[in-house]
Amino acid sequence: MYLNWIFSERTWEMKSSAIREILKITELPDVISFAGGLPAPELFPVDELKEACESVLTKFGPRSLQYSITLGYPPLRKFLAERLSKRGIKVGFEDVMITAGSQQGLDLVGKAFLDRGSFVIVENPTYLGALHAFKAYNPHFITVEMDEEGMILEQVEEHIKKSKPRLIYAVSNFQNPSGITMSKKRRERLVELAKEYYIPVIDDNPYGELRFKGEDLPYLKELGGDWIIELGTFSKLISPGLRIGWIVVSKEVMGVFEKLKQGADLHTSTFAQHMIYEYVKNGNLDRHIELLKKEYSKRRDAMISALKKYCPEGVRWTEPEGGLFLWVFLPEGVSATGLLDKAVERKVAYVPGKPFFAKEDKDNTLRLNFSNASCEKIEEGIKRLAQVFKEYL
Repeated sequence: MYLNWIFSERTWEMKSSAIREILKITELPDVISFAGGLPAPELFPVDELKEACESVLTKFGPRSLQYSITLGYPPLRKFLAERLSKRGIKVGFEDVMITAGSQQGLDLVGKAFLDRGSFVIVENPTYLGALHAFKAYNPHFITVEMDEEGMILEQVEEHIKKSKPRLIYAVSNFQNPSGITMSKKRRERLVELAKEYYIPVIDDNPYGELRFKGEDLPYLKELGGDWIIELGTFSKLISPGLRIGWIVVSKEVMGVFEKLKQGADLHTSTFAQHMIYEYVKNGNLDRHIELLKKEYSKRRDAMISALKKYCPEGVRWTEPEGGLFLWVFLPEGVSATGLLDKAVERKVAYVPGKPFFAKEDKDNTLRLNFSNASCEKIEEGIKRLAQVFKEYL
């Protein structure tokens, strides 16, 4: 009977996340998965979080289980503001709002800026979760090509003049899906464009602290101040299951996001915020990040080494200096989507690149996650995958 209900136009236009669908495949026995954007579960600080839970309940009792304010637990917001200030980003705790992961931040950005037919500039390819969040508001995506330095800004300015976009969305550090990091020169120019044309830049920055090679670069927020809205998350730094992220925006417009969040969920989990703060306040976060960087660096190196060892001629890939992903290019005309079933038959999985493109159907690319498998499984998984490539090519 419910099939006769009249759902909104938005509901019918929404599609399931391609990654969520592929993750169902990875539950099959013996599949080595490079598909999800999953941190390594064996590195979750379970014992320390258990202590934090007990400490919160002992210190705060029922207060940690009660409704809370929309902007988030003040001590946690102050911690984040101070942490950002150490990077040269001039913010106070009133510029920080706690969200249910950075994915909620993307949804709030869409609600705040996008109407049906609004233009939004995105990298090509770009984070699938952002496309999924923004599509609910029926915008027109303007795609900008990337090279080894990130978004090509000459294209950005051309599109700004032509289409007057509402916002520019970027993942400046170890981009998902490509692993590319925007160069300092391009960061500076992007900030100049934002100021010149009065366009907010959304810097989705879940991986910025996970650099394990190369030179550290200033965050866009450090260079652009109030012109940059930064999204961050503890999902990649502590645990994704806790669903704690944040949005950093000028206090002059924070009220807009506060009202939008009130309509979404009133506030983020009180207990999870208390627990995170109890964990991070004594320096645990920095120690844990160093552990992650050390281990993920090994896994990245293992994946690149295996690709070099086993892949046939004509297959290329990026070599990121941090983050969780690298991006593989197959020869023109080869469908990564079409090869996925053959890969699964060999008990290895990946995400085809096609869903990461907002407009074009570029299907000769795929994303590989190196954080969620041991070096031994990475070696074996790439060996299996390379065999699929060899048989087709």
